[in-house]
Amino acid sequence: MTDVAQREQATTVAPEKLIGKRRAGDRFFLGLSTTAAVSIMVILAGVAIFLILKGLPAITANWETNSDLAGYQNKNWGSFWNYVAPLLWGSIWSALIALVLGAPVAIGIALFISHYAPRRLASGLAYVVDLLAAVPSIVFGLWGVIVMRPFLLPLAEFLNQYFGWIPLFQGPVSSTGSTMLAGGVVLAVMILPIVTALTREIFLQTPRLNEEAALALGATRWEMIRLAVFPYARSGMVSAILLGLGRALGETMAIALIISPSLLFSVAVLTDGYNSQTIAANIANNFPIATDLQRSALIGTGLMLFVVSLAVNMIARGILGRSDRKARTSPKIGKRV
Repeated sequence: MTDVAQREQATTVAPEKLIGKRRAGDRFFLGLSTTAAVSIMVILAGVAIFLILKGLPAITANWETNSDLAGYQNKNWGSFWNYVAPLLWGSIWSALIALVLGAPVAIGIALFISHYAPRRLASGLAYVVDLLAAVPSIVFGLWGVIVMRPFLLPLAEFLNQYFGWIPLFQGPVSSTGSTMLAGGVVLAVMILPIVTALTREIFLQTPRLNEEAALALGATRWEMIRLAVFPYARSGMVSAILLGLGRALGETMAIALIISPSLLFSVAVLTDGYNSQTIAANIANNFPIATDLQRSALIGTGLMLFVVSLAVNMIARGILGRSDRKARTSPKIGKRV
């Protein structure tokens, strides 16, 4: 036997031993990944069970006769559902304002990064936008109180003077700026990272064949985007916007610091003291001073917010999953860097 053959024989691993090692590694990582996936489901179920058990006493209580709940927060509600309804409206209303203000800007930023900006500028801008997600909400709240509230006062006066016939801009203009408009602007900035990041990735997945075909037929850059990119990315854009909605629904400290709320149904965005309170901010403001049953009521409102946020995120993930399946089945020529 030659020296080469001896060395090959010495370094050769038996196939059954190699297969055994691979199978052991596969089993380990399969168990690890399965444990991680199951733990997420267990945590989510645990949160849901906690909210149900802790909120059920107030949900089923008689709010007219109970001393802790009758007249809670200076109003006779009659039932838990009457109490949670204006809070749920305030959460949804502030989130919708944030979407109307922030979603177009986020989509514009994503479009600029993916199709217009030079490569170096696009990378830097994408990094800066992603950094916004790392800013704590309390910092956004302080920024809103110190900067945005006085900054928006001239705009509020202008809207009230010339567009006061619209219900959104009716009522006395706040002199402090503690309005839903200021809260919506801050929430719009806070949802920019998630909406921008998702729409940017969807835009980058557009098949190059579609874009090059549109340009070859004489389309301008904007016409190519309108005819090739937007139709392909429509479901992904909707999913990103819904995820931004879920982010805005659960915001607490920024809204708690900025607006001057009341427990009522209102669409006014320029008034002070007539802004609809959100569930998260209401819990943060009242939980430390609440009695046991009042805390149960606050946890019950948190359960309603949990259900709404979960439904919004499930819808968004479903739409995004459909977009991913479409991306995998679409023909591609190359990959944009």
